[in-house]
Amino acid sequence: MSVSSPAGEGASRRRDRWLRLASLGAFVLLWQVAAMFADSRTLPDPLTVLARIVDETVSLSLPGHLAVTLGRVAVAFAAAMLIGALLGMAMGRWRSLDAFFDAWLVLGLNIPALVTIILCYVWFGLNDWAAILAVAINKIPTVIVTVREGARAVDPKLLDVARAYRLSRRTTFMRVYLPQLVPYLMAAARSGLSLIWKIVLVVELLGRSEGVGFQLNVFFQFFDITGILAYTLAFAAVVLVVEAWVLRPLERRLTGWRT
Repeated sequence: MSVSSPAGEGASRRRDRWLRLASLGAFVLLWQVAAMFADSRTLPDPLTVLARIVDETVSLSLPGHLAVTLGRVAVAFAAAMLIGALLGMAMGRWRSLDAFFDAWLVLGLNIPALVTIILCYVWFGLNDWAAILAVAINKIPTVIVTVREGARAVDPKLLDVARAYRLSRRTTFMRVYLPQLVPYLMAAARSGLSLIWKIVLVVELLGRSEGVGFQLNVFFQFFDITGILAYTLAFAAVVLVVEAWVLRPLERRLTGWRT
């Protein structure tokens, strides 16, 4: 098995970075071409949207709404990952527990997010905790499924070796069990974050008075396409930054032992 050198890995990452930048450039170019042939009220050009982003940022409207949304995303994501990971490991470890909760899991995976959001608002009121709970409930089942598969894939021979060397439970979990589970946890985190971004906007659109989703609803009512695109692009930029500067480096660091 060949092992890539650090220099080769660095060159590959630089190439990937340039390809991603080229892809973004191509997207902006296609947008500009499409805007030239469309009605400016229907599809404003990139510079017009960029100017709107600057105006909304200077007025502190965009940073304020974005901060509120990101706070909800962070809390819902942390709760979903913690609860989902614990239940996923337990269901992957104990067959009887898996059989007991399997029907619940299937139900949770198939209930539409909109239904969960409406029920949480009806039961707990139009407040932030109801919004965060609705988002977390929609994400927990997918985390459980991914982590459960990871728990089932843990090599029992490595656990036998740990027992033979009389390692403590904590050491066995941290040094033997958890490293094998990391790829599944990262997969759950990536898919979970992509889902939570979307659900939070729906939650804000339906029942909150601040946040990116709320502001998009306001722009929609006034048919303000420039405002919709400005907030959407700002939100998408945050998503790309989290993916490039947080998730990818974290994944490389946690799975570096595999290479």
